[in-house]
Amino acid sequence: MKVRPLHDRIIVQRIEEGEQKVGGIIIPDSAKEKPQQGKVIAAGQGKVKEDSTRQPLDVKEGDTILFGKYSGQEIKIDGEDYLIMREDEVLAVLESK
Repeated sequence: MKVRPLHDRIIVQRIEEGEQKVGGIIIPDSAKEKPQQGKVIAAGQGKVKEDSTRQPLDVKEGDTILFGKYSGQEIKIDGEDYLIMREDEVLAVLESK
């Protein structure tokens, strides 16, 4: 299924981090925090301003982003878990060197 978010919303797939260890103790899956990093799968066309023009988004499909711990709404599409959030909830875009 192809999904296109509206206006200033984006669809993000969380990037799973490696196995977390604290002081040599392996943390079980149930106690791990959800990653706050993800890849933008789809982006809307931008927010509509008062003069009826669109303000394009700063993030685009394929960007790797950082977002807040409680950002977005969890959704499931074709059995896969995603987040849908507003562009305002994105903290940063990660760029490779």
